[in-house]
Amino acid sequence: MNSHTMARPKAPLSKTLLSKALLPERTPRAAFGQIVRNEARLAWRLPAGLIFGVAVPLLLLVIFGELPSFHQPQASLGGLALFSVYVPIIIAFVIAILGLIALPAPLVSYRDQGILRRLGTTPVPPSWVLAAQLVVQFCIAMTSLLIVIIVSIAAFGLGVPRNPGALALAIAGSIAALFAIGLSIAAAARSGTAARAIGAGVFYPLLFFAGMWLPQPLMPGVLQGISKFTPLGASVTAIQDSMQGQFPPALPLLVLAGYALVFGFVAKRIFRWE
Repeated sequence: MNSHTMARPKAPLSKTLLSKALLPERTPRAAFGQIVRNEARLAWRLPAGLIFGVAVPLLLLVIFGELPSFHQPQASLGGLALFSVYVPIIIAFVIAILGLIALPAPLVSYRDQGILRRLGTTPVPPSWVLAAQLVVQFCIAMTSLLIVIIVSIAAFGLGVPRNPGALALAIAGSIAALFAIGLSIAAAARSGTAARAIGAGVFYPLLFFAGMWLPQPLMPGVLQGISKFTPLGASVTAIQDSMQGQFPPALPLLVLAGYALVFGFVAKRIFRWE
């Protein structure tokens, strides 16, 4: 072979090895957006989360907002009207139903169908499906909360939240706590049906302590004390205080943080990918 027919020089060995090493990392990063889009399409086609997380809260808001008695200040509620008391409860309702029911069911179904196990044979980590579900449910929650707050202000005369920063903190703490509980349900449940049953079994008692049937200020002293240490009770307290212009007291924020940390740890320890 002469100098005029020399072969094309090869890439340095170090560069080749580097490209091979980086490829598995680049592939999941490029695929994550597609996974999120796929999960969003599934949420649109099977809109249980959209119905219960957006339509039902909006219906409750309209019903409460159209009742004249709900707009009369009451001394037993510290001078607040029932409508002002129920808006934070509806906000907590949204977060709870998405975190406790809408989030766990598809994750358990994916595990039962072997989807998470099959993903383990690809460059895409199975945990990215879990992360995509969190992103989708978070987006649904924020959309619903914005609708609830805007409609309550524009259509029913609720005052603009007086401490937006504190409100954002209260909502973030509520999402962290209730989504962590939902992940624990997904870790413990054996089927999608069981996940929904467990989620509903947790949701309705917590909704009572949130004040849906009897507002917290009207509860007997013992029930008020219990409510303060439930995730929905703490959520409503923190959201209500921030909407009235006060920074939430330390207790509800610590309660929410405690639930997020404890149940997040439990979910991480017991979650099974197959």
